[in-house]
Amino acid sequence: MIVGIAAIVAWQLTVTLGRIAPFILPAPSAIWDELVEQRRNVWEAALASGANALIGLIGGAIAGVLLAMVASRFRPVAEISIPFAAVISALPIIALAPILNNMFESTSSIPRRLVAAIIVFFPVFLNTLRGLREVDPIHQELMHTYAASGWTFARKVRLPGALPYVFTGLRQASSLAVIAAVVAEYFGGLQTGLGSRITSAAAFTAYPRAWAFVVGACLLGLVFYLTTLLLERLAMPWRTRLIA
Repeated sequence: MIVGIAAIVAWQLTVTLGRIAPFILPAPSAIWDELVEQRRNVWEAALASGANALIGLIGGAIAGVLLAMVASRFRPVAEISIPFAAVISALPIIALAPILNNMFESTSSIPRRLVAAIIVFFPVFLNTLRGLREVDPIHQELMHTYAASGWTFARKVRLPGALPYVFTGLRQASSLAVIAAVVAEYFGGLQTGLGSRITSAAAFTAYPRAWAFVVGACLLGLVFYLTTLLLERLAMPWRTRLIA
């Protein structure tokens, strides 16, 4: 925290003393003033971007977990899906967003949500698949002794054992969902989110206002990440007790 405060003070002094032009990097005080003045607009834009990121996060996470469960049971599916998922993860948002925007109406939020879902899918799928494959041999032999079905084995053993890996993927994906939703807004569509507000403010050379919306995007990503941590603790309270 001390390092962060020192960095902000150094930033303020550097801009104030004229070492950096305000139109290149505004002073923290100017950004704060704009953040206070634009707080209602920042809040409304954060709600719009947050809704797109949340829907994309949920959709991408569900798709990743379901495909990972199928791939963990059928090796041919895993051999096909892993390279396919890697290709999807390599798609840049700046190339994906314009294509999806052209496929839907300009007033639709579906492209932003699809971009977020696609970006979220890979880390959730990969981490979940890794967790589903790391089954304790004793548990596996016990379930075979009980003649448990494949679904029972997955529900009782594989999925609970993979929860730490699932939430590792979700922690990575939570911030990525916000980034994807905000960046996707740079390429047209509804002008209600943080990304469109950033580009609009920058176009009118209102750089402190643009940075105020950037701060809003950072706070939104932090909220998503902390919420994921809270859900992890609620879903796996025994891990918290073990760590303590």
